[in-house]
Amino acid sequence: MKIEKAGSEICRTIQVVVEEEERSPEIKNPVTGEEAERGGEELFVPPLNFAVVDNGVFRSGFPDIANFTFLQTLGLRSILYLCPEPYPEPNTEFLKVNGIRLFQFGIEGCKEPFVNIPDDTIREALKVVLDVRNHPLLIHCKRGKHRTGCVVGCLRKLQKWCLSSVFDEYQRFAAAKARVSDQRFMELFDTSSLKHLPMSFSCSKR
Repeated sequence: MKIEKAGSEICRTIQVVVEEEERSPEIKNPVTGEEAERGGEELFVPPLNFAVVDNGVFRSGFPDIANFTFLQTLGLRSILYLCPEPYPEPNTEFLKVNGIRLFQFGIEGCKEPFVNIPDDTIREALKVVLDVRNHPLLIHCKRGKHRTGCVVGCLRKLQKWCLSSVFDEYQRFAAAKARVSDQRFMELFDTSSLKHLPMSFSCSKR
C-alpha cells in the first residue's frame, strides 16, 4: 500500500497499488472470499442511504462487508470519506483488491458539525468530486446524512440548484435529524472559487 499526503493536512489520500496478478476473478467478497447467497442468487445490498448524485457520483452511509458485492458493480475509482476515524481494515482490503483510491477529509461528527470547520475543507472535498479522473466516486460519512449531505448540498449550489431544492434533498436523507446549522452552512457557502473548474455533469437549475 502506498500512502500519499497532500500538501495541507486537510485531506489524507491513500493510493492502493495492486499488481495485476494479485487480482482473482474467483473472489466474490474481496475480504472473506464468501458469497452472500439466498436461494442460489448472489445478493447485492446497497449501503445505508445509498443514492445516485449525478453521473459517476454516488452517496451513502458507511459501507460494511455486506455491501461490498454491490459496490463492485459500480466500478468505483475513488471513495471520498468524511470521517476522522481510520478506515477499517476490511474496507481497506476491499480498496486494495479493487484498486480504489481513498480521499479522507476528517470532519468531526457532532450536533453542530460545521461550526468550527473551515470552508476550505468542503472546498477541497468538492475539488475531488469535480475531477472526473476520480469517477466513479462514492461520497460517504457514517450515516450518509449530515457530512455527506452538506458536501452534496454545496455541489448542488455549483450546479445552480435553488436553495429550496438543495434543502429538500438534504432533508430527504437527514429526515428528523436535519440540522439548521447544516442548512445555514450550505446557504452561506461561497462557490465562487470553484466556478472555474470544469463541470462534467448536470448543471441544470432546480
